[in-house]
Formats: sequence, structure tokens, C-alpha cells
Amino acid sequence: MDPQRHPRLPVGNSSARPTQAPSRGPARPGQAVHPVRRRRPSRRTFLIRRLIALGVVVAVVVGLVSVVKSAFGEDESQASSVGEPNASVAVDQSSSTVASSAPAESTVAAASTASVPATPVDTNRTPTAGDPARVLLVGDSEAGGLSPFLSTVLDATGVTKLSTDYKVSSGLVRPDFYDWPAHLRETVPAVAPDVVVALFGGNDGQSFLGSDATAGAAAGKAVDTPEWRAEYGRRVGEVMDFLSADGRTLVWVGVPNAEDERLTASLNVQNQVVKEQIASHPNVLFVDSWYHFTGIDGSFAPLIMDPRDSEFKPVRSETDGFHLNTVGEEILAYYVGQAVTTDLRARGAAL
Repeated sequence: MDPQRHPRLPVGNSSARPTQAPSRGPARPGQAVHPVRRRRPSRRTFLIRRLIALGVVVAVVVGLVSVVKSAFGEDESQASSVGEPNASVAVDQSSSTVASSAPAESTVAAASTASVPATPVDTNRTPTAGDPARVLLVGDSEAGGLSPFLSTVLDATGVTKLSTDYKVSSGLVRPDFYDWPAHLRETVPAVAPDVVVALFGGNDGQSFLGSDATAGAAAGKAVDTPEWRAEYGRRVGEVMDFLSADGRTLVWVGVPNAEDERLTASLNVQNQVVKEQIASHPNVLFVDSWYHFTGIDGSFAPLIMDPRDSEFKPVRSETDGFHLNTVGEEILAYYVGQAVTTDLRARGAAL
């Protein structure tokens, strides 16, 4: 939205000259002393004074509001709801952030208690129980939902330590709401992970903002336009490049389909773009949720076969037809865990 324009203050007639003030020196003997009349302030000076007074009043009101908010403990989830993306279909439901598989209030969960290593971390070492592989799970509410189940799978290896950093309603399309690339540039060096698991996409099925200077030709463009595909691919590719650098292994988890056909159409575009980036990033491990959680004919499937016991089970949330239920999260954790343990073995871990 363009900033509101304020009317200019009147400046008066620039050609007018001020009347010279009478001399204020001492009067000569016998000379009558006349009081000096005080000049009335000009309209411009009057308006400026009023604006200054108004500014002081506004500052006082803002300060009082801040004090009231602090007194009543307004939490981050309430404050951030004002800037949440206005997607046509909302799919995020969770409201907390997890650090090291335990609930926490901080959005920057993984980095809040970590410090930047003084020396470069060896990400090519062999993980052991005494020196476990650091696994960082990042993304939107899907990452938050997966975290405790992935923790259970990875804990069984005995050679990993999981941290999770997620933000509800976030993604790569709306950096005005949450700038993941900037956030990752701060948290990744602090956590120094050996393996990163990334889940993005559930909130990205929307147009780029017309005011987004970073969107280039895609500004204001809808999903499935060539400009949108190109810009989303660029953003995904840059995140993949960063997260897979410096010896880190990146496991990218794709989006599943949804019961809502309109949402599924946009998710399908995102899935195609991500697969194109996977093809150009052969070092990135890909967990194809779309494949794992659809029916034989590729349609939405509320029940799928559990690979752990070959039984068909409900896997979707009854609330929105997109998120996974507990069994679904366990199955996704199973597939993600397979990708992580494959990397652990390649690093020489005794599994």
C-alpha cells in the first residue's frame, strides 16, 4: 500500500518582508518610552507548533499502550497474527515453536541458547553417542508437527541430537511476514548442523505481493504463471544452496496434496517447481510426500498403507484435510528418518 500523503503546510507569501522591530535600546532623557508590541506568530509557525504538540501526545499514547500490553503479557502468536499472510486457503493450525524436541515460546528456538562456534565445525566427522550428529528441522507448522515423531525415530539411532525451529503460517512467498533466508543466515551458523531437514510450502500457494521489491517480474503474479514459477524456483534454489553448503546434508520434504481441489492445484505447482530444483541439486535428499500420501490413482487419500506393518490407516487431520494426524506424522517421520540414517551411515556411523 502506498504511504499516505500529508498536505503541505502553507508557507505564506515569499515576497513579503517582515516589518523591522523597533529599537529596544535605552531611551534618551525626555523621550517617551512606548511598550514594544509582540508580533503574533505566523500561520506557518502556528501550524508547526500544533504538529509538534500532536506528536508529543501521540508519543505519550503509544507509550501507555506499550505499558498496558506488557502488563497483560500479550504473547507473540497474538502479535504476529496482524502480519500473517492473507492466503486464500489457510492450512497452518499449530501455534508453538519447538527446540530440541521440547515446547518453547521463542520463534528462534534452535538459536536462542546456542552460540556461534569460535572455530569452524567439522561436519564430516563420524557421528557417535559421545559426539552425535546435529540435526536441525526448519519450516512451517508441518515441521512443528513432525518434530516429536522425528525425534523418536532419530533417538533410536543413539547418534543424533535434534533441534527444531519453525514458524506458523510462514513460507518463502511472504518475506514481509517472515524472512526465512535472513533468519537461516543467523541461526544455521549458531546451531552448526550436520543435517538440515526443511519443510516449506503449505503456505506458499499465493501470489507474490505487488509491493515486494524482491519478487522482480513475479510481483503481483498468481500461482502457475511463468513469472511465479521462475521466482519461486529461484527462492527455493537459493535456500537449498545455503542449507546444503559447508558439508551439511539437506533433506527437503515436499508437500502432500490436500482434500480441497483448489489448494491441491496450487500445491501441485509448488511440488513441480521443487522437483525441478531437486533435479539441479543432486546432493539434496528428497522425501516425496506427494507420492507417499496419495492414492494409487494419484488422488487425495485419507487412508494409506503404513510401511511399518502394511496396514491401511487414516493419516489426515479431520480439521482441514491437509495436515497429517498422529499416524500420518509417524509415517512421515519414518521416511524422513530413513533419509537421515542413510546420511549417517555414509558418515561412518555404526547403525
